[in-house]
Amino acid sequence: MNPPDARDEQFAHGHLTEISASSNSLATEVRELWAYRDLLILLIQRDVSIRYKQSAVGIGWAILQPLLTTLIFTVVFGSFAKLPSDGYPYALYVMCAMVPWTFFSRALSGASGSIVGASGMVTKVYFPRLVLPISKTVSGLVDFAVAFVLLIVLLVVYRVMPSIGVLMLPLFILLALATALGIGLWLTALNVKYRDIGLLVPFLTQIWMYVSPIAYSSQIVPQKWLWLYSLNPIYGVVEGFRWALLGKAAPATGPLAVSCGVVVLLLVSGIWYFRRTEREFADNI
Repeated sequence: MNPPDARDEQFAHGHLTEISASSNSLATEVRELWAYRDLLILLIQRDVSIRYKQSAVGIGWAILQPLLTTLIFTVVFGSFAKLPSDGYPYALYVMCAMVPWTFFSRALSGASGSIVGASGMVTKVYFPRLVLPISKTVSGLVDFAVAFVLLIVLLVVYRVMPSIGVLMLPLFILLALATALGIGLWLTALNVKYRDIGLLVPFLTQIWMYVSPIAYSSQIVPQKWLWLYSLNPIYGVVEGFRWALLGKAAPATGPLAVSCGVVVLLLVSGIWYFRRTEREFADNI
């Protein structure tokens, strides 16, 4: 048996570094997200700039989509179908719902395709994968802010004064963001395995809009079915916006609590499923 050489002696008395997966705790994930906050900000800025690069209308698209949809709904459902609007001008009533809905639908669409759309980054560089759906969701707030200015103009034109409930508006904006992120986490993780999800999302959001109280008042829903209807997480967002901005009666506590509870469940379960499957993203993409 040959005696160990100098390199073997150095290795034997040196330090052995073991590389292993980090703790999968939520606290670790939060710390990593904070450590990569510069990347998150950069991705948000990139998403906003790319969206309007070489666009003739530019950021005006953030106004055109809710405005044109509101005009169509006003003619079809307000003038022809004579749907009730709780005593408020129908166009304003719909716009109060269209602004948060447009933010939600765009954020959901962006978040659901965030992992597959960044396959080059996911397969080559390590970073917290949660950064991608979060950046897609948060970047939609820019469009929301622009559309919200139009909503304020309509409030002035129709001389509608918001109630004290307007102070709660940031909470309902946060609720819309949490809803989009929670569902987006589920869809983007599933989209890595099943690419049909990317085709399903536009159809899903289109159907979702018509089963949400966007073009009509939730008052037309029979009281005995309201608890079931409030399982729609957008119910709480829309009712909250109309209460805060129009000064209408506060939404019923029970259905609102159910809607908010569904949002929390979607967000928590979405984070859980995303973190459970993210180790396989690079292999499946």
